[in-house]
Amino acid sequence: MADVKYVSASRVYAKGTPPAVDALDLDIKDGEFMVLVGPSGSGKTTALRMLAGLEPLDGGRVEIGARDVTFVPPKDRDIAMVFQNYALYPQKTVAENMGFALKMQHVPRADRDRRVREAARLLDLDDQLLDRKPKQLSGGQRQRVAMGRAIVREPKVFLMDEPLSNLDAKLRVQTRSQIAELQRRLGITTVYVTHDQVEAMTMGHRVAVLAGGRLQQCDTPRQLYDNPVNQFVAGFIGSPAMNLLTVPITDGGARLGGTTLPLPAAVRTAAGQAGLSELVIGIRPEHLHLAAGSGALSGEVLLVEELGADALLHIRLADGGSLVVARTEGRQSRSPGEKVTLLVQPDDVFAFNPGTGGRLAG
Repeated sequence: MADVKYVSASRVYAKGTPPAVDALDLDIKDGEFMVLVGPSGSGKTTALRMLAGLEPLDGGRVEIGARDVTFVPPKDRDIAMVFQNYALYPQKTVAENMGFALKMQHVPRADRDRRVREAARLLDLDDQLLDRKPKQLSGGQRQRVAMGRAIVREPKVFLMDEPLSNLDAKLRVQTRSQIAELQRRLGITTVYVTHDQVEAMTMGHRVAVLAGGRLQQCDTPRQLYDNPVNQFVAGFIGSPAMNLLTVPITDGGARLGGTTLPLPAAVRTAAGQAGLSELVIGIRPEHLHLAAGSGALSGEVLLVEELGADALLHIRLADGGSLVVARTEGRQSRSPGEKVTLLVQPDDVFAFNPGTGGRLAG
């Protein structure tokens, strides 16, 4: 096992274009499950490939276990990678696929078979499956074979590039918990790439959020949710996404939905110091509460998404323009066209500078 460090690591694909990864500084602890998450083009896969040695660096360095591996070939980095498409050999059996890298390393047959069977037991791959070809397996079984091929190598670091993207929704939920539990049992440093923020939040010890090739924030899932450092992280983390609205600042707070929404004193002070006449406020759907009678916000329900235990209400506020989503208990659901009143606590309101996207104090 080993820790991993990106030190001002950069990758530029073409001269005159923005870096795919721009001066990335990231420390990954020994035994940690680190998730790199972001939208398409954020640089997360490029960062993973830089660590694997599949992409050269145009600046900075990468370390594995305090060893600078920037110019070390992939085969000599002591890493194992699980690809999005599994990359299994169709003509080989499951056992042969899992043990192929060991065969290339001239590991004795008996030792190779032992490690393959140990990995198979960890992954609940029974002996009958070991003699099958990949085409005879389900998507979930193929994914586990790809995991097994990485496990038998006993590497210092696991690298996983969206390994669940080819699975159906139900199997993805089941398999991500299995991967997280397996990583905990093995204790191997793992760097996992996904575009799915729910996957990131439920699997990672810490999550690194990237956008435009730059690291936006790296923290625990709870801290990312409670304390996003900027508007991008706030809008990206959380499902459904945070409501983000540009509103004018008034003496009493922010004008929204035909009423004045109180803001924390620290936010008003920061906005005044920045000379802002408006700001972007963020309210998570679960922080908009249905209320009877008068309240801070009023509006009309446009659409209801029934999710069973919960319901998502799409609401047009009384000012006639702003649209918000509120999460409610399923039994409190409303109907399209119904008038509703919403309450929100001032401490649940996030505020951002509309020019820089940075979060204002409070």
